[in-house]
Amino acid sequence: MNITRIYNDADGSSHFGELNIALKEGGAIGFLSEKFPAGNIIFRETPADYDFKWHPAPTRQFVFIIKGRCEFTVSSGETRQFSGGDLILLEDTQGQGHCSKALFNEVRHSIFVTVPEEVVFD
Repeated sequence: MNITRIYNDADGSSHFGELNIALKEGGAIGFLSEKFPAGNIIFRETPADYDFKWHPAPTRQFVFIIKGRCEFTVSSGETRQFSGGDLILLEDTQGQGHCSKALFNEVRHSIFVTVPEEVVFD
C-alpha cells in the first residue's frame, strides 16, 4: 500500500515522498500489514477558507481525508492535491514545514492518528 509522506531533510526543507506499507495474505479478509502502535486520534473539521502558511506538523501523524479537497505545498514549491479517501503521513515536525489550504471552497473533514517516534516503517 503506497502512502504519500511529507518529511524534512537535515536542512529543515520539506519534501514529498512515498511510503510503501508491506501487506501479507490475510486469507478471506484480504491483505493485512503488520500491527503498528499508534497514539491519539483527533477528529477535525477545517473551514472552507482554510489557508495555513508555513508550519511544521505538531507531531508525526497520519492524516486521513474523509471529505473535502485540500492542497499541500513543500519547500521546493511543489504542490499536491488530496481529497476524500487519501492518506498522508506528516513527518515534517522540524524546519520550515509545509503549507496547507482548502480547495474549491469546501469544508474538510479529516482524522489525525499520531505515530510514536519509535515506530519505523520499512
